Parts: sequence; C-alpha cells; structure tokens
Amino acid sequence: MKIVEVAAGLIHHRGRYLIARRKPGIHLAGFWEFPGGKREPGESLEEVWPDWQVDLTLRTRRPVTELERRQQEVLLRIDDWCRCYEDRIVELGGIGFFMGGIGPDGHIGFNIFGSDHHSTTRLTATNYETQAAAAGDLGGIEVSRRRLVITIGLKTITRNPQCVAIVLAAGEAKAGVIESAVQAPASVAVPASALRELPFARFYITLGAAKRLSQRQLRLLETAEAVADEQVEKALIDLALAKQKRLTDLSDADLAGDERAALVVRRRGQPLNALAEMVRNRLIAKIEAGSRREENTRFLHTEPHHDDLMLGYLPAIVRNVRSASNVHHFVTLTSGFTAVTNQYMLDQLSLLRRFIDSPAFAALHAENYFDPHNRHARNRDTWQYLDGIAARNAEMRDQGAARRLLRNLMEIHDETDLRAIKDRIEETVHYFRTVYPGKKDPDAIQKLKGMCREWEAECLWGYFGWQSSHIHHLRLGFYTGDIFTPAPTIERDVAPILKLLEFTRPDIISVALDPEASGPDTHYKVLQAINEAALRYSEATGRTDLRIWGYRNVWFRFHPSEANLYVPVSLNMFSVMESAFLNTFVSQREASFPSYEHDGPFCQLAQRIQVEQYAMLKICLGREWFAEHPSPLIRAARGMVFLREMNLDEFRQTARLLRQSAEAAPA
Repeated sequence: MKIVEVAAGLIHHRGRYLIARRKPGIHLAGFWEFPGGKREPGESLEEVWPDWQVDLTLRTRRPVTELERRQQEVLLRIDDWCRCYEDRIVELGGIGFFMGGIGPDGHIGFNIFGSDHHSTTRLTATNYETQAAAAGDLGGIEVSRRRLVITIGLKTITRNPQCVAIVLAAGEAKAGVIESAVQAPASVAVPASALRELPFARFYITLGAAKRLSQRQLRLLETAEAVADEQVEKALIDLALAKQKRLTDLSDADLAGDERAALVVRRRGQPLNALAEMVRNRLIAKIEAGSRREENTRFLHTEPHHDDLMLGYLPAIVRNVRSASNVHHFVTLTSGFTAVTNQYMLDQLSLLRRFIDSPAFAALHAENYFDPHNRHARNRDTWQYLDGIAARNAEMRDQGAARRLLRNLMEIHDETDLRAIKDRIEETVHYFRTVYPGKKDPDAIQKLKGMCREWEAECLWGYFGWQSSHIHHLRLGFYTGDIFTPAPTIERDVAPILKLLEFTRPDIISVALDPEASGPDTHYKVLQAINEAALRYSEATGRTDLRIWGYRNVWFRFHPSEANLYVPVSLNMFSVMESAFLNTFVSQREASFPSYEHDGPFCQLAQRIQVEQYAMLKICLGREWFAEHPSPLIRAARGMVFLREMNLDEFRQTARLLRQSAEAAPA
C-alpha cells in the first residue's frame, strides 16, 4: 500500500495559528526530517517497499526475510514520527482551528467508520467507502485501494476544548451522514460525533445536506405558507416505511410518535385516513403512468456519461423501443475519458496487435473499410462485436473491438498507412506503461479514451437495433479532465445541443436530474446546458409541448414523492441490463471510479436500487396489490425505476433552483 501524508488542521500556539497542512500525494516527503524519521544515507521509501505494499502486520509479528526486517524497522520509525508529530501538537497547546469535509462513511480527516474517539496521529488503512471517494483524486480505485494514510486523530482535533471545528457539506448525497453526525448517539460508528464535545464545533451545510435533520424539516414545515400534496406524500410514506405498514393501516397512534407527519396532518386539517387514501391513490396513478407505452413519439435520450442512461432508466427505454412508431436518438454529452484506465487501454492495444497483420484486416483496409467517415463500416464494427456475443465467440467479438480501435487511431492521427499506425501503437503503449495513474492525459490520449467509451455506447444501443446514425457524441468542451472544469458556455457547449435538438425534433427529452449539486459536477453542468438549449429551441420553433423526463441512477435517488412515473422492472429486464452492461461497458466491469455504496459492477448497484424502490411501494400499497393486479406487467415487477416528468416551465424552474443552490454551496 502507498503511504500519503494527510494531516490537517491549525495549531494554536501563543496567540497565533500554526498550520498543519494537508498534503495528499507527498508520500511522506517530510517524514525523514522529523525526530524518529532520520534515514540512512541514500535510503528511499521505494527501496524499502519496492512494490508499494506496506504490510501493517509487521507491527505485531516477526519478520521472516531481511527485506521484512528492514520494512519493520522503517514502519516503527514512521510510527515514531507520528508520535513526535502528536507530541508537538500537544506541546503547542492543541489545535485551535480545524476545517474539513465529511466522508461518505462519516469520516473526519481519515478517521474512518469505527475510529476510536481518542485516536491520535497515526499511519492507518482506509475502508472501501473512503477508497471509492478518493479514487477520482488518486487515479482510480485500483490505486486508492493500495494506499495507507497518515492522519491526525479525532483526539488530536478535540484535545483543545477551545478548538473551533468547522465541517462543510453540500448536497443531498451527504444528508445521511449529516443526520448521523448531528442526531445519532455518539459512537465510533459515527466519527464526526466526536466533535460534539467541542462547544465551538459547527456544521455549515446546504439545504440538501440538511434534508434529513428532523428539527430543520419541522421548522421548514412550520414556516411554509401551505403544505403541498407532495409534502403530505413524503411524510406519510416515511411514516409507513418506519412502521412497516400499508398507508391505509396507519393509525393515530403511529402519527403521535412522528412529529413531522403529525404536523403535516394538523396543518392540512384533514383526517389521517383521508390523507393516507390520497397518497395511496397518487402512488397507484404513478405506477399506471409508468406502465404505459408511448406511441408516435420522438425521444432524445441524453446522458452526461456513457452508461448513465442504462443505469438510470433502461427499462423505460426498452419498453418504448418495442413500438415501431417511436423514434429514438441517444446522445452522450461528454467524452468520458476520465473513466478509462491506462491498463484497459493497454489491453485494447494488445488486442489490436493480434489482428492488425491478419489477412482479414488487410482485406478490409484494401476496401477502405477503416475510413473514419464510412458510417456503414462503423455499423459493421458493432454488428461483428454483437454477433460474437450472440455466438459466444471471443474471436469474433474481439475482432469487432479491434476494428473500431484501428479506425479510431487512424482518425486521431490522420494516418491510413498500417505501418505508420503500428508505430503509433507502440508509442501509445509506451505512454500507458510509463505514465502514472491520475496524470492528466494529452489531448490525443483523451480523445482515444473517449472514443473507446463511445464505442461501448454504440454497442449498447446496437443491442436494441439502433445504428450509429441515431447515436450521437457531443464531447462538450467544458469537460477537460482538470480538477476544476470551466462552466458551460453558449457557443462551445449550448450550441451543439441546440443543433441536435433541431435535427432530432424530440417530443420527450431525458435529463440526468441530480439533486442539489455543488457546481463543478458534470451532471449539473450538462443539465444547465440542456436547459438553455431547450429554452432557445422552444423560442425558435414555438414548441411549448416538450416533455422532460428527469432520471437518476447509481449516484442519487428520488424519494417516491419526488417522482411521478414509476416504471415496473421484471427479473427478465434485470437479466437484460446485466448482460448488456457486462458485454458492452467492458471498461467499467471493474470501475476505476465506483460508488462508495457498492464494490462491484454498476449494474448490480442499479438493480439493488430499483429493488429497494419496489420494496418501498410494496410496503405502502401492500403485497397483495402487486400479486393480485390484473396486469402481468405489474405482477411481474420486482423493481421500480423512478422518473420525474416535467413540462418546460417546470424544468426551467428546477434548473434555476439547482443553480441557486450550487452558487450558494460551500466550495
């Protein structure tokens, strides 16, 4: 495992603050200079751990080789370095000011779930949630899995009772950990709860992050002019789930134990049974609406990244693909190159090496098959790949992938000579073997990685019969691979979307509708660009009947009250989703930037979410409602996709509110 220095805070000493900086990626550059860290002449950490695997069991067992003896010695010196660091903080009077974020498991610094509240500066391993959250900064989960960290402890922060500790959190994704940190009993399961002993500890959070704080929600309800149906729905659904009862079985006794639900009912001035019946009918209407199939409808399915549509609402797409009267266009707004690892590219280049000198490729080259503008040949790449999947023939499948990679290399380098392309292959292989993970790639490499993701999307929609003429790749310019990407602009980012709207003339536009975002998020920027393009398209064409389908996938979820289309998902559809994902999104089978909620393929997490959403409705409506329903579609449901349908005005308002929350969110 790699070692990274990640101590953070300010030390208050004699009326002034001294900085204890957070330096990710320094690899203990300063370790040797501290007491206990003095190195031998010419010694480096790379020599001590040549494979960057640090075995912490050497703290408690005897070494069996000379290299292990040396590693144990250095490991103990690192522990001494941490002790001296902690002693120095104590000597200076403790930390006077601490500012930080909070991790998906509630960690503060790198004091992960289960950390002792009396912990001090130490070298430690991290958990999966922390590794997944850090993957974007470190070049992928395969890198962050191997890293140890040095972090100040929870006691390091709280030792000085006058310490001012500020924790920042933005967005609904943090609502759960904020709820635990503020409301749950103090526990090692909630690292942030250690800060409660500091009278000057504060959480600065956005409305989305505060969404599950009971007193905050009560205050909002008390000051609202009126209680809307959606608020009634949310309160009674939450009460039904908490009590594990059908809505119509809720009693006044249940209501008495829930302040929020009781306040909602009181402010509406209606009996509980009447409101519960209203919510039940609303849920049924949403299921019926999501079960209907569109006819004579033009769809533009948009996604920020190449698997967002599949993971978001594939069952709704498939149901509407089955009607020949509908027309579908699929567009990915960014090139998605950051999700492609160097190792994956090496594997693909190795594949191409196998085929490039074959008679089959020579014959294809002679007929100008690899011309980047040959759209029919692009479709043949996909057909070859899908034929291989159907035949369970790896050679056929691999040849299809190699054809597309060769075509991409010819386009990027503007080369048609196979000898020149082979030189380019070797140059590219050398680059991927020598560059460190996480380094920003040059433009040509970014484009090549992005084209690999575009190929995967074409294979996915080829599963359902759609050819490249209906699959679009916009590669919006704000997506740069930098830590902080620029905001979308009209000419660079909105104009291409407007042009596509004019070409496809959709009736329904789908949008990744994440909740409160923090500004730099790709999904948020794509949504704002689509909103502006849709507005201009509506004004230019006079179209006021556009419908917007907002969806969420593995990163965020709708509460049932926030969605108004519930799409039933069968076991058969789960099977289709898994097969399509694993066979087409090959670069994501072991995602380098996974969700902290699931250590495995994204399709499994999507299925889990959809099953959980179905389970909520089954509690609210009762098992019998599904089991005895006259429609086999609903009887077969084992999952639910939640969508939110909006008209243009509702979509604009949603985008405006998201922009306001992003501009107000902590940086």
